[in-house]
Amino acid sequence: MNTTLIIMAAGIGSRYGKGIKQLAKIGPHDEIIMDYSIYDALEAGFNKVVFIIRKDIEKEFKEIIGNRIEKHIQVEYVFQEINNIPEGCTVPEGRIKPWGTGQAILSCKGIVNEPFVIINADDYYGKVAFKKLHDFLIEDSHRNSEFTMAMAGFILKNTLSDNGTVTRGICVEDEAGYLHRVIETKGIIRNNQGTIDCDTEESKGIIQENNRVSMNMWAGYPCFIDYLENGFKEFLLDDSGDELTKEYLLPIIVDQLIKTNRASVKVLETTDKWFGVTYPEDKQIVQDSINELIEQGIYPEKLWK
Repeated sequence: MNTTLIIMAAGIGSRYGKGIKQLAKIGPHDEIIMDYSIYDALEAGFNKVVFIIRKDIEKEFKEIIGNRIEKHIQVEYVFQEINNIPEGCTVPEGRIKPWGTGQAILSCKGIVNEPFVIINADDYYGKVAFKKLHDFLIEDSHRNSEFTMAMAGFILKNTLSDNGTVTRGICVEDEAGYLHRVIETKGIIRNNQGTIDCDTEESKGIIQENNRVSMNMWAGYPCFIDYLENGFKEFLLDDSGDELTKEYLLPIIVDQLIKTNRASVKVLETTDKWFGVTYPEDKQIVQDSINELIEQGIYPEKLWK
């Protein structure tokens, strides 16, 4: 069965080499975090990668990673643009940014016609999550709802930064391991006493280091992309919220489907350690982590031979 990795990279700036975190060189041969995600996905069984980018960075993006990757896996590009909206809708005067992760995935309509996994461009997820999500997608027997999905459930303590606070979606699950809801939790940090603090009142009573959290790594089927199309138009025509800043976001969309009993989302735990360049000081930690994985034989020194 064909399966696709979708990488959300439209947030990358056009000034490459000027501190853009998604393109920080962290491998011994100038590999970036996306290189390792694609390598892991290919190893897990995915056979296509779709980059969601902006049209204005297409040339530079291909030079940085696309041209190298297409020698190893089928590559497609789709574009998230602020003006790519349904008929009958308009872009508010003064709106600058595109419409969020829901619109990003909707950009894949017509290009992604097979089961898929979604990831962020600037997060390292590890091998386990890709394998578990790929195996989930090719197993048809679990399709028990209108929208059958899965997500990688990372252990909170494995997703913290040593250099500041992070925002994570804390998962609330039912007894069968299906997602009940995600609580977007800000200001998460390990305090001087070694326990976990956060700024979100709703999470303060439940947060602990072994909570499972969402890192925006979702698995689904093409029908979900079809659903996003109608939902996006409804979102744009809804006059609630600030029209200059509101966003059509995947966690909120999935949460609404769960609440209306239209989606089931299996939480698949991974014990791999996440890392990413959230703060400038994180870059050295990421480089050290990759070097350690190479020393352990998990990755070759030169990723793409």
